[in-house]
Amino acid sequence: MAQVTFKNKPVTLLGNEVKVGDQAPDFTVLANDLTPVTLKDSEGKIRLFATVPSLDTGVCDAETRRFNEEAAKLGDDVIVYTVSVDLPFAQKRWCGAAGIDRVVTVSDHKDLSFGKAYGVVIEELRLLARAVFVVDREGVVRYVEYVPEVTNHPNYEAAIAAVKELL
Repeated sequence: MAQVTFKNKPVTLLGNEVKVGDQAPDFTVLANDLTPVTLKDSEGKIRLFATVPSLDTGVCDAETRRFNEEAAKLGDDVIVYTVSVDLPFAQKRWCGAAGIDRVVTVSDHKDLSFGKAYGVVIEELRLLARAVFVVDREGVVRYVEYVPEVTNHPNYEAAIAAVKELL
């Protein structure tokens, strides 16, 4: 498993570590209207999944805003998701206040389905670790970053470059 820290203290990640070349694991999360969202729902698209602990923190806020800006440049063949354990109602409210219109926020609060499938559940906190996954149109993982320190930003440039290679 990936080794990560939260505020410089080691934490335990639950689930299965995902590697480049793996078939992307399926999951079920909730959209802001409480409908289920699965990997199959975006089949045929390039997907970037960014997992964050909570949209109500500075780094997660900035990250989601940055990916929203990038998503606007990538076009309709790409779907950018932010996955957190925030409740769908809180995600919807946050997106409205932040003007997020390209990133799709989904909640893993109910079952931690995404978090377990991608190995990002922080056992000690029941939050998701910061990570980025890029999945191609055929459902193959093409980029993975488990951010070593959860309070740090991901490598935006590398993640966006991985998406652009697939366009």
